[in-house]
Amino acid sequence: TMPRSNNEKPAAFAGPVPVASVSIDCTGMQCPGPLMKVNETVGDMADGEVMEVTASDPGFTQDIGAWAKATGNSLLANEKRGNQYVAVVQKGSGPVAVTAPGASAGGDGKTIIVFSGDLDKVLASFIIANGAAAMGRPVTMFFTFWGLNVLRKAQSGHVEKSLVEAMFGRMMPKGAGRLKLSKMNMGGMGTAMMRKVMKDKNVDSLEDLIRSAMDAGVRLVACTMSMDVMGIKEEELIPGIEFAGVGAYLGDAEASNVNLFI
Repeated sequence: TMPRSNNEKPAAFAGPVPVASVSIDCTGMQCPGPLMKVNETVGDMADGEVMEVTASDPGFTQDIGAWAKATGNSLLANEKRGNQYVAVVQKGSGPVAVTAPGASAGGDGKTIIVFSGDLDKVLASFIIANGAAAMGRPVTMFFTFWGLNVLRKAQSGHVEKSLVEAMFGRMMPKGAGRLKLSKMNMGGMGTAMMRKVMKDKNVDSLEDLIRSAMDAGVRLVACTMSMDVMGIKEEELIPGIEFAGVGAYLGDAEASNVNLFI
């Protein structure tokens, strides 16, 4: 889809744009931050109420259109003003997007298997999860093998383990703050540089993305088989997660139209 030219109104809307009663500033936020803020704000609005959103992320112009279509809200205006991108959204009044016949046998859920324990790959999985949750979709993240390290507490106190389990535990990173890049780690220098660049560019840290996902209702599920194999105990993992096997994941996968393996 080609991006709209500046000042072009969405095709579905004709006539003067109503004055917004709610205004939010997402300037400086990176994807999926603006969508998450929009979705949070619209939840407190009355049907028919109008919101104006200002963002600095160029991708926002496409994202807000997809969000409005997916959530049944109306995009009244979507334009660039100087270096900012401004959208006007009316709560409700729009058709909810439906999957085309034959496109998927599942529902509208999203499932993500987090197999990797690499910082960059885990970041990608949580950015997708938060974006899907902001679009009102149910999301399940199933953490298995190395992905379980994402859910480990930085400090878990003494946990009874066998010698082999204890060795595994010492060799693996404890929590999101200890993950490394899959490439260009350079003895930790690359990872430190990446975290600094993310902070400078106002990109949410992995720790913040995890909290946002949980607050948005994303289900974080730890694979119990992998926990047993790798000697990871429930008390070592962060609170608020679920414990299940592959059958539970497949049940969610069958009710989803997007299934990712990261």
